[in-house]
Amino acid sequence: MSPRKKVKFIFVTGGVVSSLGKGITASSLGLLLKQRGFRVTIQKFDPYINVDPGTMSPFQHGEVYVTDDGAETDLDLGHYERFLDVNMTRANNTTTGQVYNEVITKERRGDFLGATVQVIPHITDEIKQRMLKLSELGEYDIIITEIGGTVGDIESLPFIEAMRQLMLQFGRANTMSIHVTLVPYIASAGEVKTKPTQHSVKNLLELGIQPDVLICRSEKKLSRDIREKIALFCNINSNAVISAYDCSSIYEVPLVLFKEKFDQIVINRLHLPDRKIKLEEWENFVESIKNPDEKVEIALVGKYTEHLDAYKSIMESFVHAGAENNCKVVVKPLSAEQVETEEPEKLFSNVSGILVPGGFGERGIEGKIKAVQYARENKIPFFGICLGLQCAVIEFARNVCGIKNAHSSEFKNTKYAVIDLMPEQKNIKNMGATMRLGAYPCVVKEKTNAFEAYKTAYISERHRHRYEVNNKFRSVLTEHGMILSGLSPDKELVEIIELPNHPWFLACQFHPELKSRATNAHPLFREFVKASLNFAKAKENGQ
Repeated sequence: MSPRKKVKFIFVTGGVVSSLGKGITASSLGLLLKQRGFRVTIQKFDPYINVDPGTMSPFQHGEVYVTDDGAETDLDLGHYERFLDVNMTRANNTTTGQVYNEVITKERRGDFLGATVQVIPHITDEIKQRMLKLSELGEYDIIITEIGGTVGDIESLPFIEAMRQLMLQFGRANTMSIHVTLVPYIASAGEVKTKPTQHSVKNLLELGIQPDVLICRSEKKLSRDIREKIALFCNINSNAVISAYDCSSIYEVPLVLFKEKFDQIVINRLHLPDRKIKLEEWENFVESIKNPDEKVEIALVGKYTEHLDAYKSIMESFVHAGAENNCKVVVKPLSAEQVETEEPEKLFSNVSGILVPGGFGERGIEGKIKAVQYARENKIPFFGICLGLQCAVIEFARNVCGIKNAHSSEFKNTKYAVIDLMPEQKNIKNMGATMRLGAYPCVVKEKTNAFEAYKTAYISERHRHRYEVNNKFRSVLTEHGMILSGLSPDKELVEIIELPNHPWFLACQFHPELKSRATNAHPLFREFVKASLNFAKAKENGQ
């Protein structure tokens, strides 16, 4: 038997509507199986023709999740990493654009020896090869593959067909199909409706796939009668019709699915050893989310606050950091443009921390800079990420160093560009996958907030940017009190800045939110939330 055949393949599809939670379902199953001692990974196949989401609008796609190896991927990979506490790679995300790009490249090279290149077998063969790539490493017992989009859509058909072929090739003992569907509640009729699920399964059957398990998304828990009705019409065992009802937190979903015996069904169906599960740590984590002792409000001043999926990892990092500080973090989204025009005293009156995240383009920049100034002058805990660091440097240069025209060359052509394009970026024409991407090392200065958080001088963090602190202005910044608390090993790039005589003022060029995990909050988020909580308590006590 080949190493590949020892691996079990689980496919997750979705029907009826998008955004049902296929990624959370895959992540939850992955967690349950990992806690049973299996080596698990998850991969996402996205049907869009973009090569990756790197050039897509945050308003359309949400956050671009960056892996250690520099791949710009779908935000579902963030869920995978947060739930499983493992690092994904570019092999964990494939798009239609990548598949067609590879097949066309092979055709231009003459690899197909004059054959007519078609969707079947050439496109589906490329998809299958990518679906099996992780199994060839010999590192996993189970590979969960999430197929993006909705069953019945034209764009996902090649992925579904590749899935069908693999299930036929490896057989029922080694493959499994899980279908996430919607069972809506019609308020006017006062009942739930199973017809959308029936039609969705019918679509799958027409494509040659009989689902083994149905994850039925609904507002409330489904009754036994409803499950049996779905089972009858969908040609499935009623025990394999699982009610995935709405939860107060996505982190509660694995516990709900565990009660529904989801992992046990998978174990039995794939003939896996029935090992004992360890869920105590996860249960404690969920309990701390649901019943915290404290509450703290933190403002997020961003450019895409109308679509909070653009800050998905930041929002989840606050959940993790809140759990470790035994508090609920209430995020107050503020549009950077709103901060430009309204009184900061009014906008920030109730907040105990201010976070300025990353972003691209000039819109709202002065609002972000204004937010930094307010945090600095009023001694409110401040955390800047990527563009947030750049705005903090611009604000400090203008208002503390006296460089009134200080700006970034991204937004203005000025000789006072305290933020400038990295030298290796200056001749780049293509926008896709050309930024400073992925994990890079950083050396942290001792006796700083950063060192206090990390407890080590050597760290590795993920980046996604083109602009950096201009080294020509380093001396004037430090002379006026700014601490460069994190530098690249060659000391050429500023990675972290801090201000002394402030409760907690720190900004970083990298994206720490990409490394925060459910049961292991990122050190910087943990300390920022702690500082914000202390600020709130001091304010409450009139200090």
